[in-house]
Amino acid sequence: MPALVNPPPVLPKWNRPQQTAQDLPWANIKVLDMSKYDLPGGKHGLAEELRDAVRNTGFFSLINTGFSPEEVQRQYDIGQEYFGLRPEIKGDPSYRCDFTKGNYFGYKAPHEQKVLGTDVRNNVELINIPKFIPENSSEPFHPFFHPFKEEIEKFSRKSSDLANKVFTLFAIILELSEDYFSSRHRYESGSEDHLRYMLYHPRPLEDDRRVQNTWSRAHTDFGSLTLLWSQDIAGLQIKTSAGEWKYVPPVTNGIICNVGDTLDFWSAGYLKSTTHRVQRPPEDQAHLFRQGLFYFVRPANDADITPAPSPVLKRLGLVKDREPDAQPVTGLQYVRERVKDYHNHNDYEDRKGKTFKVGNLEIEDEAT
Repeated sequence: MPALVNPPPVLPKWNRPQQTAQDLPWANIKVLDMSKYDLPGGKHGLAEELRDAVRNTGFFSLINTGFSPEEVQRQYDIGQEYFGLRPEIKGDPSYRCDFTKGNYFGYKAPHEQKVLGTDVRNNVELINIPKFIPENSSEPFHPFFHPFKEEIEKFSRKSSDLANKVFTLFAIILELSEDYFSSRHRYESGSEDHLRYMLYHPRPLEDDRRVQNTWSRAHTDFGSLTLLWSQDIAGLQIKTSAGEWKYVPPVTNGIICNVGDTLDFWSAGYLKSTTHRVQRPPEDQAHLFRQGLFYFVRPANDADITPAPSPVLKRLGLVKDREPDAQPVTGLQYVRERVKDYHNHNDYEDRKGKTFKVGNLEIEDEAT
C-alpha cells in the first residue's frame, strides 16, 4: 500500500484515568445496544427500551455504536494536544466564542467568569468545532486543527449519523414518521451543532467549598440531543424526579446521551430535558484534569420549534394550540438566545427557580 502523502501528525497518547474507588450514589442509566438497530424489529425494540429512560431520567447510554476505541482515543489525543498550547495561541480573539451574539463556535478560556457570586473562577476550558458545511466556512476554526481536519470531519459526521438513529427511535416512540426529527437535524442543514473538546481544571478544595463544589452549575442542555463519550472521572450528576442528585456512571466504550430543550419542546415535555450539573470529583480523582469529548446536536436553523403532531401527545392531552398570533421560534433563534442568556455574563450565578423564555418557549435551568 502506498504511503500517505501527508499522514496525520503523530500525537502523544491521552491516558484514560482510573475510575473512582469511592462508593457513590449512582443513577440507574438505561444502556441501549445499537447493534440491534438494523436487525428485524430492532428499531422498535430499542424504542421500547428507550421510552421509560427518556420519560424518567432523560439520560441513557449507547453501546456498540460503530465508533472504534481507536477513533475515540484519537479525538482525545487531539483535544489534549490543543489544550496544551500556550494560552495566547489558544486564546487568539479570532477563534473565540462570541457570547454577545450567542455564538458558541470557537474557544472559551477558563478562569474568566466568577462562580456563584464569589471571586472563585470558572474552571472550564473548551473548544467547539462547527459542522463541516459551506454555511460554516466563516466560523472560527483554529489553525491547530487544520492537519486533523479530515479525521475530525469524519468523526463529526459519524456523530450526527448516530444522533439521527436516536431521533428515529424518538419518532417511533411518539408514533411519528421515522424521519420526523432526523429531517430537522440533517448534517448538511445550517445549525449550531458542534463537536466539543472540554477540559475541567482542578481547583483547591477551599475554593470548591466556597462554590458548593460547583464545576458546572445546574442546567439543561440548549439543543436537541447531547452525546458524551463515557467519562471516567466522576462528577456529572442528574437531578431525579424525586429531587435527588445522582452520579452518572461510566459505561465502557459507551456514549452517554441526554435530551435537550428543543426536543423537550417538540415533544411537549414528554421527552425530558433533565437538569444536570458537574460537581467536584471524589477525592481520589479531584486532582486530575477532567477531559471530555462531546457532540451537541442542535435543530436546523430554520426549523420551527412547535409541538409535533404526535398521536401519543394528543392522547395524553399534552399538545396545546398556540395563540393565533404566536410566531414559532426557530432553532437558531432559541439556541442563540439561550447561549447568550447563559454565558454572556461575568458571573455564573445560581439560577435555581429562574426561567428562561424566548417567544412562546419557556424552561427552568433547575426547577425548585
